[in-house]
Amino acid sequence: MKALSSSPMRLYGLGLLALFAFRLWFAAVLPMTGDEAYFVFWGEHPAGGYYDHPPMVGWWLSALLAISRAEWFLRLPALVLPLILAWGAWWLVRAHGAERARLAALLVLLQPANVLNVLITTDTPVILFSFLSIIAYVAALRSEQHSRPALFWNALAGALLGLAFLGKYFAALLGMAYLVHVLFIRRDAARWPGFALLLVAALPAPLYNLWWNSSHCWVNILFNFMNRNAEAGFSWQNPLLYVASLVFLATPWVLFELWRERQKFLETVPASGEASAAFWLMLVPLTLFALMSLWRSIGLHWLFSFIPLLGVLAAIVLSQTVLARLVRWSAVFGAVQVLAIAIVVSLPTQAWKDTPFSRSVALRLHANELIRQLAPYAPDHLFAMESFSAAAFMAYQSGRPFAVFGSGSYFARQDDFETDWRAQSGRHVLILRTFPPKAQDYLPYFRQVEFRDIVIDGSRFYLIIGQGFNYAEYHEKVLTRIRQRFYRIPAWLPQRGCEFSERYFPEMK
Repeated sequence: MKALSSSPMRLYGLGLLALFAFRLWFAAVLPMTGDEAYFVFWGEHPAGGYYDHPPMVGWWLSALLAISRAEWFLRLPALVLPLILAWGAWWLVRAHGAERARLAALLVLLQPANVLNVLITTDTPVILFSFLSIIAYVAALRSEQHSRPALFWNALAGALLGLAFLGKYFAALLGMAYLVHVLFIRRDAARWPGFALLLVAALPAPLYNLWWNSSHCWVNILFNFMNRNAEAGFSWQNPLLYVASLVFLATPWVLFELWRERQKFLETVPASGEASAAFWLMLVPLTLFALMSLWRSIGLHWLFSFIPLLGVLAAIVLSQTVLARLVRWSAVFGAVQVLAIAIVVSLPTQAWKDTPFSRSVALRLHANELIRQLAPYAPDHLFAMESFSAAAFMAYQSGRPFAVFGSGSYFARQDDFETDWRAQSGRHVLILRTFPPKAQDYLPYFRQVEFRDIVIDGSRFYLIIGQGFNYAEYHEKVLTRIRQRFYRIPAWLPQRGCEFSERYFPEMK
């Protein structure tokens, strides 16, 4: 008996069409976030790599920016991604029946990440290429051992894993999952030749990344493994937040039904190649994240690559009746999320007053008016902000550079390479702030400083207008501190070049 009749399926089809329309609307009306604007900055400056991560999303955005700067268009990969994930879930489950495959696709499409996320970030290519790599890996398992198709699929799985790595280092967790699956789960004779081919196909990407880093201050390595972990330490809150994130993204009802059918789950997973692969390729990364949560917070978005596999497992293990019920509950939850987002987007500016988001919201809502009022300063002033997020957003909105003034944080330091402070010596600099400034923080770096306010619809913004930039003082008090904090390259890393040090500290080669 079919779990869903043709009439309910048509209803679900209309619902999914409405969901895509909502996502398209949300992508069009949501102002660019600071992170997204920062990645657009990457796209506007095509390069072989960037400070924080490997370059894939920057390459994507370079291609998209050549066509349009519309928010919805730049977010198009994120809009299409859930459809690809749903197709992948359908493909992985189709051997277990057409109805189960359809239900798997619906479950994945209705997962919270695929309802809410419309942002174009470094995670977008990682999720895409990781899931496609998993599909290729399963296709190799389905192929006859040592056959040409099996060799092709293993090589493709490795190449896609390499592309995922060029999006973000967390793709390496999927590589570890492949190793665990081959080492402890698979028993077929072709497992090691297949894995060796997968590894060889994946290696060019990390080798390229290492080669690029060696001539660019090892910035990816410093950021991901040293600078961002300098203050890491145990906190009981991090594991709890990780579990809460996992439950939210997986949805409690799916987890509950899998727990209730745990005996059947334990019997089904070893007997099914697709279920076994999905289980281990999901379990290993999520377990590693759980261990990491003991000393640092785990971002919600870090889990997006592996949660779709839970929908695949549920579709293989649970009965079609239960699956249909889970799809209905997920659809209701999705509708609640859509309604909540529609309400939040419709809130007036005053609704954000006295909240931690008030100044960020005000900057985004009043950006165009701010840019208009700053226009008279444009010909002879360098525009700057002290937050990479705000600077990137204003650069995106205005179409002109906004430098990052001051030390900043360990996040998003690409401006270290784009703004040459030597060239600003003696020049005028306008610094825009959303918080009141302290005069002593700016007086040493300029011949003369003027402080002004701009009030737009009740929101106050602050201008620091510095005349005669003192590069020598800035070098001594800011750039030296930046070098000591963010560019301390371990002696064991071979260096082919470091633009930041060569530019500002040539005597220390």
